[in-house]
Amino acid sequence: MGGISPHKAAASCAECFAWGVLPGSCCRACYTFRGLHDRGECSACRRVVPVNKGYCRLCWLQALHDAKAAGHTHVSAPFLHAVRHQQLFFARMHRDFYRLPGRERLGKRGRRAAPAPAAAPERPAASWVQLRLPFHSGRDFVGFDRRRHADLTNPALVQARHIAQALAASRGWSRWVAKDVDRALVILLSGHNGDDRLRYTELAPALRLRGLTIERTIDVLDRAGLFHDDKPAAFDAWLDRKLGALPPAIRTTVEAWLRTLRDGGPRTRARNPETAWSYLNAIRPLLLHWSDQHAHLREVTRQDVLDATATLHGSKRHITLSILRSLFRHAKKTGTIFRDPTTRIRPTRVEPTAILPLQPADIHEAINAATTPAYRVAVVLATVHAARSKDILTLRLDDVDIGNRRLVLAGRVRPLDNLTRDTILEWLEQRRTRWPNTANPHLLINRITALETGPVSRVWITRAFWGLTATLERLHTDRQLEEALVHGPDPLHLTAVFGIHENTAIRYAHAARQILEQGAEQHDTGSP
Repeated sequence: MGGISPHKAAASCAECFAWGVLPGSCCRACYTFRGLHDRGECSACRRVVPVNKGYCRLCWLQALHDAKAAGHTHVSAPFLHAVRHQQLFFARMHRDFYRLPGRERLGKRGRRAAPAPAAAPERPAASWVQLRLPFHSGRDFVGFDRRRHADLTNPALVQARHIAQALAASRGWSRWVAKDVDRALVILLSGHNGDDRLRYTELAPALRLRGLTIERTIDVLDRAGLFHDDKPAAFDAWLDRKLGALPPAIRTTVEAWLRTLRDGGPRTRARNPETAWSYLNAIRPLLLHWSDQHAHLREVTRQDVLDATATLHGSKRHITLSILRSLFRHAKKTGTIFRDPTTRIRPTRVEPTAILPLQPADIHEAINAATTPAYRVAVVLATVHAARSKDILTLRLDDVDIGNRRLVLAGRVRPLDNLTRDTILEWLEQRRTRWPNTANPHLLINRITALETGPVSRVWITRAFWGLTATLERLHTDRQLEEALVHGPDPLHLTAVFGIHENTAIRYAHAARQILEQGAEQHDTGSP
């Protein structure tokens, strides 16, 4: 067992109880499993360990054993639900079994057929390279064999390996990630001539087949100037899927409008891609309805717009008319239509939505949903400091001053209370234990961003609160409303405490004043 002292005594894995000479407190398989999944209570054995879909690795192995005994090749839900015991085993037993004399490893879990034994070929000269063709025909790395094709003296490979070592040291990669990147570079650059750039569509299938990291390898190749991103854009695929049912003339106009929203134009600033997504999702039913009657947007009349929005009310009608106005203005500006059918159609005035405080049960539900230290940090920052989700995911380590009990949130210095301090310390301890060498400067990280320097995604930080009444944004709103209720509906006080815009502060103060007046009226009515 490479990397483990020959004098180390055997022990039991802390998570799957496998017996053997272990590299640490757990076996290599459980170490990998721990890096891919968060801790939780296993639905079968009730232990608090890393779980995948509610079950720990030991229960997954037992379910796999039962499934194979029943003639199945995959684990299904009935086998997981039926786990009532576990068959213990020795560490690395599954891998070492196929290394015994007379045994031949047949592939992962024994499902792949054994390759036909090939005659040992002569190792080619180390100086060979892939010659450059006058046209690009694509490379195929799937059939790469390290014993026959590896050329560790290739200049492009030597340079890329040096870059990978420097990047691993600066990003805090584990030795397993660094080893996977090195294997990927050997596969991709052993026969490289030093001029061509590797394409995503060429390297992704080979690396995905071998279970090697694609993102980290691309980071190295991009720094070496050897990567060309030809991956189809997600925006283009989304457009094809959403606009496929529209007539060609309408589709061309709508697609040009959406691309202008996303990329900008000569006199138009670029918008967030989410703006284009939300705009099309809002009016797509109308476009499909008009497509049954018209073949071009120039055939849409003012009455069609009025009929389409007649059943809408309030903010939904206001938003729909605003999006249609944007579409037809762009079409008229580009000469696609002659007359804007949305001209002089005024939406009704929409009153701001009333801001109401959350119920204690809703807040407790959000607290119970925060089952990990990272989510608990997010809940505390939202409920105590009124932090938005964007402020939480961009918070950096140097923004938290534990010694001086200060917190810099959205550019404003705030005092660090005991609850926030204890919650952050709990998370920092888990972060240090799980990713001791990470170079990511952000406070909250996960298994993906621990190898990078960017923040976590908004989806990751809000996923635990989906479907709840008290989301992170609602908790942020409730905290600001609570401040106005406790200290009085003073917009200047809210602006000074939270640094919000004066219009937003006036809105919160108005909502607090209405709540206080209603409470006073109910108290006067109920008094003798």
